[in-house]
Amino acid sequence: MTGTLYGVGVGPGDPELLTLKAVRILQSAPVVAYPATPQGSAQARDIAAEWLTGKREIPITMPCMLDRGPVNQGYDEAAMVIAEELSAGNDVAILCEGDPLFYGSFSYLLQRLGDRFPCVVIPGINSVSAAGAAAATPLITGEQRLTVIPATAGDEVLRRTLLDSDSVAILKPGRHRPRLLELLRETGRTQDVWYIEQASRPAERIVERFEDIPATPGPYFALFLVIRAAKTLNE
Repeated sequence: MTGTLYGVGVGPGDPELLTLKAVRILQSAPVVAYPATPQGSAQARDIAAEWLTGKREIPITMPCMLDRGPVNQGYDEAAMVIAEELSAGNDVAILCEGDPLFYGSFSYLLQRLGDRFPCVVIPGINSVSAAGAAAATPLITGEQRLTVIPATAGDEVLRRTLLDSDSVAILKPGRHRPRLLELLRETGRTQDVWYIEQASRPAERIVERFEDIPATPGPYFALFLVIRAAKTLNE
């Protein structure tokens, strides 16, 4: 008998947003793994820390770089370590911020391990839902369309998305924030914007006026919500 691989979504940051099922799995699994920076920071672990006492931990150290070569090597090495635990009959819970399959790092481990071991995915609250809750505004209603896109998409793709979609969530703005502000001006969406950092975390910050969003690079854990007519409806 092999162990079961669990992909556990731990939500956007507030530990109280973990699901009951996520907590139950974390309490029962003897081994937990989670992404970590080379400096040892691990956001997913911090969120779930209350339920990790006595667990065997596997930090998955990921280099902070655009080159996929070292990143893929990190996933390959982590998959081998996790496979040893699963082959020994130990369940392994892999922690993932937000939802495991929504831009989640768990997706890459699932590709490497999912065809060899039993797998169960525990969904979590994603950053887009958390940001909508923070802004207390509907993301989409009726027949509207929501597009989720990373800030790293090219200018033309982002421009077309802003023109064609009722609601747009632009993830991971970081150093792209000045460029995104220009695109929002070009497409006439400046009145539809919320800029939200660290949704659900103690450092949560919500900027409702486009003019107040700094035209400088910003943090990684942030996003733009661009929602047509939502502010008018709220008023």
